[in-house]
Amino acid sequence: MAVKDLVNGLGDSVPENVREVANGLQYRGFMTAGLLVDKLLLQDRHKKRHVTDNWIYIQEDDVKLGRLQIFNNWSPGLVKDEDKVWVGLEYFCDEGDDLWNMQDEKFAKFAAAELAEIEIIEPDSVEDFVVIREAKAYPAYFGSYDRFDEIRDYVDSIENLFLIGRNGMHRYNNQDHSMLAAITAVRNIAERRVDKENIWTVNTEQEYHEQKS
Repeated sequence: MAVKDLVNGLGDSVPENVREVANGLQYRGFMTAGLLVDKLLLQDRHKKRHVTDNWIYIQEDDVKLGRLQIFNNWSPGLVKDEDKVWVGLEYFCDEGDDLWNMQDEKFAKFAAAELAEIEIIEPDSVEDFVVIREAKAYPAYFGSYDRFDEIRDYVDSIENLFLIGRNGMHRYNNQDHSMLAAITAVRNIAERRVDKENIWTVNTEQEYHEQKS
């Protein structure tokens, strides 16, 4: 649950300053247009059917597309027909803006046109599509975020309330950080530990390295 919604759901006992900070928290929404295409024009140096990247960040400033996923490269189980390619076109937006409110079919056509414009697919190569919207996907470090400690001090005083996850902590955690926060919370409950400091220290290290296993 987003912190903003949690605080507003706790009733009239919440101090006014805490409610004020919660209502000032900002988020970015996220939309994905999943497109099923026959092939990609973008190939790797070995001329395989499609590049082997999982994610590709789009740098062209004449399109709104932010990132491209190639689901075949995450797992072949995500694609029914291995001769086809499922791609996900990722857009960062705000709830209620023009992109967010765009009808699904229109948005899929818009996304496909952008992908064709940067020469990754042929304009008429889309065979199927799906559109997914995720509200509050990205907690933002602006708005009232500089006063977030006021929220933390209040919610941490509730002994049986543990905030975890990206929206629970209003922190841009990856999945592994979110799971670690959850594991730490469960461990605290099992050990009857009521302070939450070890949960809030997850993902505060100055360096972060990913290693291939």
